[in-house]
Amino acid sequence: MKVLVIQQRRGIGDLVVFLSYIHAISKKENIPLTVLVNKNTKADEVLKYDKYIKNVIFFDRGAKQPGEHDGIIGFFKLVKKIKSEDFEKVYIFNSSLRNTLLAKFAGIKKVFQYPLFQKKKNRNLIETAKKFTENIVGKPVSSQPEIFINEKLVEEIKKKYNFSKDFKHICIGLSASGPTKRWDIDRFISTLEKINEIKPSKFYLGGGVNDKILIDKVLNSSIGKHCLSFEKMSISETLPIIKNCDLYIGNDTSWFNLSCALGKNCIVIYTDSPILKYSKKVFPIVPSGETVDTTTHNTRGKDKISVEHVFQKAKEFLN
Repeated sequence: MKVLVIQQRRGIGDLVVFLSYIHAISKKENIPLTVLVNKNTKADEVLKYDKYIKNVIFFDRGAKQPGEHDGIIGFFKLVKKIKSEDFEKVYIFNSSLRNTLLAKFAGIKKVFQYPLFQKKKNRNLIETAKKFTENIVGKPVSSQPEIFINEKLVEEIKKKYNFSKDFKHICIGLSASGPTKRWDIDRFISTLEKINEIKPSKFYLGGGVNDKILIDKVLNSSIGKHCLSFEKMSISETLPIIKNCDLYIGNDTSWFNLSCALGKNCIVIYTDSPILKYSKKVFPIVPSGETVDTTTHNTRGKDKISVEHVFQKAKEFLN
C-alpha cells in the first residue's frame, strides 16, 4: 500500500511543525509515507534521514511568479504525477478544494482531509493539525517535531568544527521573513558579547545569502572571530552543526524550528508574529508590555526587547 500526505504551506518552519503529525500517521499506517510539499520547504534535505518518509514530491505554485503547477495545465501535470504513483490513501492538511479534486482525478480512493472551505483565520494551525491527526490515529499525539539525522555525520561534524566542551555552542537565528520580525543586529552583537564574557562561546549564524549584510556586520564586529556563518551552506550541511549546538537564540525563523526539532532549547525573540505553542523546548521573549497571547502580527515590537532581557534568559542555560 502507498500513502500520500499533502502539506502545502510554504516555509521550512511550516514543514517542521507538521512533522510530528506526519510521523504519527506513518506509525498508524505502519509504512513510510510520501509527502507532497512546497519546494521552499527544502524537504528533500530536512527529511533525508527520516525513517517515516519514503519519498518527497514537490508542489510548485509561485508566490510572486507562476510555478510549474499553477493554472489548469499545471494542475493536470501534478495529477499525472500523483496518479502514476498509484496511492491508495491521502491525508490532506488543509481545506483546499483543489487538493480534493487532485486526489479525485488521481484516482485515490480513500481521502482524509480538513473540512472543506474552512477559513485559515478561523483556526489555530497547531490545534487543527493535532485534532485532525488524533482523530485518525485514535490517541493523543505530541506536537514536538523530530528531525532525524545520521549520527555518524554528527560525530564527523563535531570533530571537523572542534565542538569542544570548553565552549558553549549556540545557534543564532539572525534571519526572518521580514524586517519587522528581525531583532536589531546591534542588539544581537551586544548580547553575544555579554554571553562570551561570562562563558566562552562559539556562535553559528543562521542566515542565507539574503542575510549577508547582517552576517557581515556580526563577522566584522568584536565577536566575529567566535562565529561561523551558515550563509553559503545548504540546509543539509547545517543540520549536523545545529545538532551539536547547546542552545538556539534568535528570531522566529526557520533556524528556530530546525533547532527545536533537533532537540535544542530555543530562546525565541518574537517581535511581530504569533507564538505557536507546540514544544516545551521553546522559551519565548516578547516585547515589553506584551504577553505570549497578545504578541501577534502587527505587534511591531522589535524595539521593545532589550539586550538585558535576552541576556538574562540566556544565562539560565549557560551553566
